[in-house]
Amino acid sequence: MSANPLLMGHPLASTENARHALLYMCRIRKFEEAVEDLFGRGMMHGTMHLSIGQEASPTGMCMALTIQDQITSTHRGHGHCIAKGADLTRMIAELLGKEIGYCGGRGGSMHIADVDTGNLGANGVVGGGIPIAAGAALASKMMKKGTVAVSFFGDGAMNEGAFHEAANLAAIWNLPMILFCENNKYGMSSSTEKAFAIDNLADRGKGYGIPGINVNGNDVVEVYEAAQIAVDRAKKGDGPTLIIAETYRWKGHSRSDKNLYRTKEEIEEWRLLDPIPKFIARAIKEKKLTQEQCDAIQQEATDAIVAAVNEAVKAKAADPAGLLDAVFKKVSA
Repeated sequence: MSANPLLMGHPLASTENARHALLYMCRIRKFEEAVEDLFGRGMMHGTMHLSIGQEASPTGMCMALTIQDQITSTHRGHGHCIAKGADLTRMIAELLGKEIGYCGGRGGSMHIADVDTGNLGANGVVGGGIPIAAGAALASKMMKKGTVAVSFFGDGAMNEGAFHEAANLAAIWNLPMILFCENNKYGMSSSTEKAFAIDNLADRGKGYGIPGINVNGNDVVEVYEAAQIAVDRAKKGDGPTLIIAETYRWKGHSRSDKNLYRTKEEIEEWRLLDPIPKFIARAIKEKKLTQEQCDAIQQEATDAIVAAVNEAVKAKAADPAGLLDAVFKKVSA
């Protein structure tokens, strides 16, 4: 079951755009809830990093991109993958260790890539995708492809050497790149208040001579508007932009996280800022969608995830005998 084609444009420019924004945010939410349920029932193994509560950031950013534009993702990357147009069944299948998964069932949650939609891959290394996106942006510039490369990463990655090196190279080489930080306030269990000596993370851009922009990462419209400015700037040859999208993950860092470093009150406060009902209220107010349409779109997202899970569960399991096929190349004598 393939996802809908990627749709560019302002989330409130038309009914079609509003529908797309809501559908993709709901797909991300329902996908993450389904994954949590499958792990809880012992049908998935390994670990997982959920992005429930952060749906507006990848959706808004990717609505400013073409299918040819490229992204790199993170260990918390399901939302990026879906927002860029990935096939839901192949994603679920990958997490279930099935042959039809994006990596043949060998990569799991943190290693999904979908080159056809411009997704160069998730990455289990914190900050690992940032220099890869810089490389993609450099290739685009050298080959005059006219595309932009976006690197999604979290606030924790901003203190990794890979961030500093890639941001500096992107700046001095004037690359068509967007450094998109999903600041969900915690790098694993470390609060940004303890991990940074500055209050405004966007100020980091000044150190590289590039614009740094703060946006409400729970507002898909605000995210899109900032993203579109950054995309236009990059494609005109004016270089990279750092976007800090302030958001929040409702769940722990990973499935083993007991959330002892956060209060229930803090989590509940952010849950009240849920990006999905916020967008629904605005879309209805601006007469782009009706409540009935919004209800139908949410049900459509649920149905799509249910269908993807059912199809993936029935798929053939990956053959352990082929585990090393993509690691070593057999050379005949």
